[in-house]
Formats: sequence, C-alpha cells, structure tokens
Amino acid sequence: MSMIKILTPFEKISKLNKTLILIGWLVLLIIIWFATTSGEKHLFPSPSQVLTGFSDLYREGLVVHIFNSLKLCFISIFLATIISLFFAYAWPIPLLKSVSEFITKFRFLPFTGLSFYITMVIHEARMMQVWILVIFLTTFLTTSLIAVIKDIPQEEFDHAKMLKCNRWEVLVQVIILGRIDYVIDVIRQNLAITWMMLVTVESIVVASGGLGFLIKNSDKFMNTGRIIALQIIILLIGLGLDAGINYLRKALFRYSKI
Repeated sequence: MSMIKILTPFEKISKLNKTLILIGWLVLLIIIWFATTSGEKHLFPSPSQVLTGFSDLYREGLVVHIFNSLKLCFISIFLATIISLFFAYAWPIPLLKSVSEFITKFRFLPFTGLSFYITMVIHEARMMQVWILVIFLTTFLTTSLIAVIKDIPQEEFDHAKMLKCNRWEVLVQVIILGRIDYVIDVIRQNLAITWMMLVTVESIVVASGGLGFLIKNSDKFMNTGRIIALQIIILLIGLGLDAGINYLRKALFRYSKI
C-alpha cells in the first residue's frame, strides 16, 4: 500500500487496506490521548480516570440505564415512523398535501419551546420524553420521506400506468411497496438524530433515568472521567444501532441500490 495511492482522490483500495488505515488512526488517537493527559494539568481526563468512570457507572446500574434509554429510543422511533409514513403517503393527495408539507416546517421550531408546551399537557415523565422525541423526529422523518417520493423517476409511474394500475394502485405499488428499502434507510439516518436528542431529553426530564440522567449527574459533580466514559458508551451504542439497521436493510432487500 503506497502513500501516493492512499492520498489520491477517488482511489479504490482493498478492505484490508481500509482496515489498516482505520487501525492506524485509532492508534494515533490513543497515543495523542496518552500524550496530552500525561502531565499534572490537562483538558481531558486520563485513560485511568475514564476506566474508573466505567467501573463506577457499572456499579451504579449502567446496564439498567442503557435499557431505559434504548426502550425510550425504540418507542419514539416506532411512533414517529407510523405518523411520518401517514403524512408522507398522504402527500400525493391534493387535499392532504399542504398538511404534510406544513408538518415538515415544524423542524425549525426551537427544541426548548416544544418541550415547554408538552410538559403543560403531559405530566408523566416517561410519556413526556416519548412525545417530545416523537414530535421532534416526525418533522425530520416526514421531510426525508417526502424527499424520497419526489426522487422517484417518472418512468416508474408511467410503467405502472402502462400495466393498467389505477391511481391508488400506483400509490401502493410504486410509492409504498416500491420504496420500503428507502424507508428503512431514512429511519437509519434519522435514528442518529433520535439517539443524539435522547440524552438531551433525558437530562431535561430526569425522573425516568437513562444515559442522559447519568450525564447530568456526572456533569453536576464535574466528574470528567465518567462523562467521557458515557460519551464512549453512547457513541458505541449509536454505531451499533446504525450498523444493525443497515444490515437488516441489506438482508431484507439484497438488490437495493441505496
């Protein structure tokens, strides 16, 4: 593997070389971490402090908090997906098109203002967290799903009409059934937003626990080792969820072009 080859734009390299480059960057990152935390004063916690943070978090019920966060995430993404699919599939209907497009505009609303009004209506902590995430995520999911529909080539609609499909059959065959693999990929992309906002929501409403609750407590006592440990856990879980959904999409739709 020559240096010129890996520095050339659009150059194709083998999977082995990709793995070696990734390992090289990780090793460099670890070396920089040790080097920058070796003195008495440093900005980031040392590896030993982070390891101590992991053990402390485990003793305080880390696994339970992870499951609480995952449960909140899956409930929110499920409800938001159902609602978003309704608005997206209603978009081609003239009467409902403006409603669907109006829903997408809510993504510009500030998150703090949204949570304020929800807390006025819902008083149970877990349900507050769920609906804050559902409303927030629905706007982005609906926007992405409508974009998928807009990108469908006209040839696919013409092909369905040549097969004597009526308007409703075109909606079902071309948009709904014909783009299920795209829907899964849109969910995968927006899951990252959900997982990122999850910690923020849990830190606002701390009564139900979760990773956000742990971060808020760690931040309160300025325990930087625990904070970095939690960031690593959140990142790894997020990457795992993304890889899992991507694998599911490829397994179910082997000929997907995404």
